Amino acid sequence: MPVEAAQYPVNLILVGERCLVVGGGPVAARKIDGLLACQARVHVIAERAGPEVRARVVPLEERRYRRGDVAGFRLVFAATDDTRVNHTIYEDARAAGVWVNTADDPANCTFTLPSIARRGPIMVTVSTGGYSPALATWLRARVEQELGPEYEILVSLLSEVRNDMKAAGRSTEEGDWQSALDSDMLDLIRAGRVDQAKERLRAWLSSSSD
Repeated sequence: MPVEAAQYPVNLILVGERCLVVGGGPVAARKIDGLLACQARVHVIAERAGPEVRARVVPLEERRYRRGDVAGFRLVFAATDDTRVNHTIYEDARAAGVWVNTADDPANCTFTLPSIARRGPIMVTVSTGGYSPALATWLRARVEQELGPEYEILVSLLSEVRNDMKAAGRSTEEGDWQSALDSDMLDLIRAGRVDQAKERLRAWLSSSSD
């Protein structure tokens, strides 16, 4: 059932945090991959671990979930094929004050996962609040088509100029960044003229601060 209330979007910093995945199938493997990409410390409990989960280099306990297993974890993912077990995990996590996500079951979640498009440090997320994961995936694919390699160069360029402004004691809020981005900077980057794109950005920011 979709979550009716508005959901609050956050980006979690999980470096070194203990996270639990319960389940041994492809869905569990995808949860593991997402956590490892964030440098979380992942632990897995699975009654039967499939080849996808076994291929991940993470601590694995092959046994049934037991009440209280969620204790001490920052996040928990319930990804078994048994709805009763998933609900038990949800109840345990709620009681322990641990954030929990149950695969494809928003009613048994304290947080949901958006569909994600990544390009270097750029992350664009799409969520439908549980109404239609298929639509979220479709929209993400459209975003991925737009996010070509030039955007990774662009964000690096923007970060460099922003840091230069801060080092010079200038406020990063004073420049007209949006007009600069609406200029032909991306076209210049696509043409391999990165230095010219950087000068274009500096010119826009200088003129807007005068």
